[in-house]
Amino acid sequence: MTPDEYIAGLDEPRRGQVRELHELICATAPTLTPDVVSGMIGYGSYHYVYASGREGDWPILAIASRKAYISLYACAATDGLYVAEEYRERLPKAVIGQSCVRFKRLDDLDRDVLAELIRRTAALPYLM
Repeated sequence: MTPDEYIAGLDEPRRGQVRELHELICATAPTLTPDVVSGMIGYGSYHYVYASGREGDWPILAIASRKAYISLYACAATDGLYVAEEYRERLPKAVIGQSCVRFKRLDDLDRDVLAELIRRTAALPYLM
């Protein structure tokens, strides 16, 4: 499945919101190639190795359409703090976990702040 097929399979209004977020990521972090991974659109890839020896590859950024919300995953950190966590106050209508920004409507979020989060994630060290 391609990212466009993933998006086309969504119902409106979710389809338009995910497409807009996809386009924002592609424009803001053009070096990160989009692909469908684990039921979501992933952008770029990094290799991780756990202390247990388990290793794999994971997207640097990802979008997932869930039943009740859209998730933007930002897999980067600086000084032990995930990038997404730094945006809690600037994205007040989102629920933000360590590397996940969850929201019901894209229109509730400031696009400039999202673009900054995307740019920072693409430029920082990745972690899982």
